[in-house]
Amino acid sequence: MNIYYQYFSGAKILFFYLCTIMATEFPSDRWKDYELLDSGRGMKLERFGGFILSRPEPKALWDKSMTDQEWERLTHTRFTPGAGFGKAGKEDSGTWDRLKAMPDQWWIKYHLAGVGKTTGGADFNLRLGLTSFKHVGVFPEQAANWEYIFRNTSEIAASLGQRPKVLNLFAYTGAASLAARAAGADVTHLDSVRQVVTWAHENQDRSGLDGIRWVVEDAMKFAKREARRGNVYNGIILDPPAYGHGPDGEKWKLDECLFEMMRNVGQILAPQNSFMVLNLYSNGFSAVLGETVVRQALNLKPDTSLDSGELALKDKFGKVLPLSIYVRLRR
Repeated sequence: MNIYYQYFSGAKILFFYLCTIMATEFPSDRWKDYELLDSGRGMKLERFGGFILSRPEPKALWDKSMTDQEWERLTHTRFTPGAGFGKAGKEDSGTWDRLKAMPDQWWIKYHLAGVGKTTGGADFNLRLGLTSFKHVGVFPEQAANWEYIFRNTSEIAASLGQRPKVLNLFAYTGAASLAARAAGADVTHLDSVRQVVTWAHENQDRSGLDGIRWVVEDAMKFAKREARRGNVYNGIILDPPAYGHGPDGEKWKLDECLFEMMRNVGQILAPQNSFMVLNLYSNGFSAVLGETVVRQALNLKPDTSLDSGELALKDKFGKVLPLSIYVRLRR
């Protein structure tokens, strides 16, 4: 009987794991200011507003659909990796080579979809810029997470009848913070780099929003302190890098810190009327691994449903470029 019970319990747990929805999500067709035009041979060709950029993309292992001449003709600026390419902490360093006239900075807009009768849609604006690290201030595949954050924040606000508290860790230039704020949340935006927090503040102002709390600090230190103080949040968003440094030189290595970070998140996430979004870029991580980390760190029951999968872009020729994995919890 005991052996049968153990077998049944194990099968039940496996059943719930298999029932977890894993999917591939893409930015909405409503987003007119962004499109992936082509990809291949370790590169991607993207349009941000009125400008077309060519950037390295190691995951684009296939051939380009357009010729090199077509890429050259369309491109406004192309990123060329520098001498540090391939070295830890320097992978993305390099320079932008302009092929056509364009500014160093420009703006694009994103429209969040309305949530039934709960709330109408909302627009926010994002400043883009040509940084020395290949990035431009936005990760387009994250649009699916912005929609999730906006929708769930709106629903929780309606359920509580008051503003939910949302914490955005490793928050970068703040698109996720804007999504939560547009849905009516009291938002705490945290990043260890002061320059990108300033950038996020500009995005808030240009979007006609206000009231976001800005914090420049190490994410682990902040989460531990909030746990000691007994503070809880209705929404927690995490998009940690594979490695990095805090404002005081604190070292972050994803493999070594993720589980402890999620244990801290479990202590400050409200047990009801709450959501959590974890996004991971590391090539060595899968949605299944992310789910296991979340389940164990938050001590979730085996039948707790998680939403997980990949965030990807699809170019104009139908080639799918996977860029990150996500794990989401709603309770």
